[in-house]
Amino acid sequence: MKRQYFGTDGIRGRTNAQPMTALMALKVGQAAGAHFQRGDHRHRVVIGKDTRLSGYMMESALVAGFTSVGMDVVLLGPMPTPAVAMLTTSMRADMGVMISASHNPFEDNGIKLFGPDGYKLSDEDEAAIEALIVDEPELVDATHIGRAKRIDDAIGRYVHFAKSTFPDRLRLDGLKIVLDCANGAAYSAAPLALWELGANLITLGVDPDGTNINKQCGSTAPSLMQETVVASGADIGLALDGDADRLIVCDEKGKIIDGDQLMALIALSKKERGELRGNALVATVMSNLGLERHMAANGLDLLRAKVGDRYVLEMMKERGCNVGGEQSGHIILTDHATTGDGLVAGLQVLAAMVDAGRPASEMLNQFDTIPQLLKNVRYSGGNPLEDARVKQAISDAEAALAKDGRMVIRMSGTEPLVRVMAEGEDAAKVEQWVDHVCAAVKEVA
Repeated sequence: MKRQYFGTDGIRGRTNAQPMTALMALKVGQAAGAHFQRGDHRHRVVIGKDTRLSGYMMESALVAGFTSVGMDVVLLGPMPTPAVAMLTTSMRADMGVMISASHNPFEDNGIKLFGPDGYKLSDEDEAAIEALIVDEPELVDATHIGRAKRIDDAIGRYVHFAKSTFPDRLRLDGLKIVLDCANGAAYSAAPLALWELGANLITLGVDPDGTNINKQCGSTAPSLMQETVVASGADIGLALDGDADRLIVCDEKGKIIDGDQLMALIALSKKERGELRGNALVATVMSNLGLERHMAANGLDLLRAKVGDRYVLEMMKERGCNVGGEQSGHIILTDHATTGDGLVAGLQVLAAMVDAGRPASEMLNQFDTIPQLLKNVRYSGGNPLEDARVKQAISDAEAALAKDGRMVIRMSGTEPLVRVMAEGEDAAKVEQWVDHVCAAVKEVA
């Protein structure tokens, strides 16, 4: 069954336009609540959100949906996506919900669902929920309507969990860190965790107003972090995205360190300690060819999954690996979490730095990247990749780059964009063929 509403990371779109309306949120609550009511215990869902203005509306609609089918609701308030996943299992809930559009602007919102094991839903679960959205599940009798309760110590629970992933023998004393929380879900939790570990913090993006999430800050706009690191003489900069499941870093010189470099550091650190499982790192088709060569030089495989952290996780499970992620900064460490966690990933990077006693510029630049270029082309409808002119342009580009590079073209699962990526030894050649494909897409888009 083709999914109508779910993309690569839940349901997402512009608020008050289909599918991201309060009515749809109510229907999702009813459908997901009915689907996950298994067994004869009192059923429970935990709901977190980021700092978007529309979060209040979507939260209220979801509460109405879940309670109408007899499920109790625990409200966490603004909370990182990985915290929702963790608290779903910790509180023995039947499912978890995160209201967030991640790195998108505040006008957008989304609904991410987790099963009772804290993992994002399978395609089968999403298909079953979509069927119930269409058919509408049965509502419970008035005597069995669920209850809603807000808990006040959710942030403290998550901070305690995040700190537990940092080695007990280490501290962050003397380390000056610039931390950018994107005015998003981790604006309170992330600074608290690093401060409790002893860091000297300079914080950015910690004053959300409902409309400034990801606005000129966070992992998708890290220039302010870079400038602040250099100007303040900080040792490192960490930038999270709106729901804090993504991490981008810069070293003390202001150079951006992406997810590929961070995964390499974490994987090789675990290998040295005998903790890396599967003798491999799981990344996606978008990760740099330099990462693949670096892993091979260290006796490790690089396994490539489809784009989307849920697909990375599926491959990690299949191959018995415990480190994986995406170049964009989603890093999954299954020894600690069931989904990407920007704060936890950051703590592993900081632990490696403190342990080695070396500056970030030496620790984090793990390998030389192969020239790579990614461009996005927005489209208004249909599938431009099915057009014969675009197919021909892609075929020509792939043939031209076949000897010393590769090309990846895909539809975004979260926005109406065609993503065109190429890499190869010759940067000018890479740019030439990316532009060639983009021009063809624009012509039909």
